[in-house]
Amino acid sequence: MELFRQESAKRVDRMIQTQSAAIRQAARIFADCLENNGVIQTFGTGHSRAFAMELADRAGGLVPVNKMDLEHLALHANWPLEKVMSPEIERDLEAGKALLSCYQIEPQDTFLISSNSGVNKAVIECAQQIKERGHTLVAVTSLEHTKQVDSRHPSGKKLYELADIVIDNCGPFGDALLTLPGGIQACSTSSITGALIAQMLTAEIIGLLLDKGIVPPVLISNNVPGGIEHDEKLFQQYAGRVQLH
Repeated sequence: MELFRQESAKRVDRMIQTQSAAIRQAARIFADCLENNGVIQTFGTGHSRAFAMELADRAGGLVPVNKMDLEHLALHANWPLEKVMSPEIERDLEAGKALLSCYQIEPQDTFLISSNSGVNKAVIECAQQIKERGHTLVAVTSLEHTKQVDSRHPSGKKLYELADIVIDNCGPFGDALLTLPGGIQACSTSSITGALIAQMLTAEIIGLLLDKGIVPPVLISNNVPGGIEHDEKLFQQYAGRVQLH
């Protein structure tokens, strides 16, 4: 436990030291997006879904953040539930191609995709669709990992190569830190640095909105008095554009 704390703290420190400028740059883009009545569309597969959940529809977060999810293909595109629930879905090129059709996307919207490996077909195809539509794309990925593996997409592209801004989560190859007997690695870090990146982005966006004289559209927990009523009013401004979870 203590060894993991020490090693993960090193990764956190490295991320803060090396990625703060990229986080500020991304936050400026997102703040401008919200100022122009845009929505931040965020997407991740596998455990990177947790990154999208860290930003969307949670207490202390921003209302105009929409979590895209491959499972929504069953809800909005008539894909079989068994197929979208399969672990193989993130390697399905057609899933990435169809995902954007599930949402009401406006020209001023911006996108944030998290993928530790940044090489699976659905993620890369979705990123390509985003860029073809002319949207700004921010990627959160492990550069140490992604640069050591091949893309699974026919284009040969990886997520970081398609993004306008890249935020490195500073995770190790394979996303695990501690070496066990036999060389197996254990205990992952991408969730730790990912959650910190998400909250740093949120804090910086809020600060930039305040500097512009804009009241940040921040969610209050439904478990405090007045929270439900406060949030319902904010969500009405983005009806149909932000999915509640």
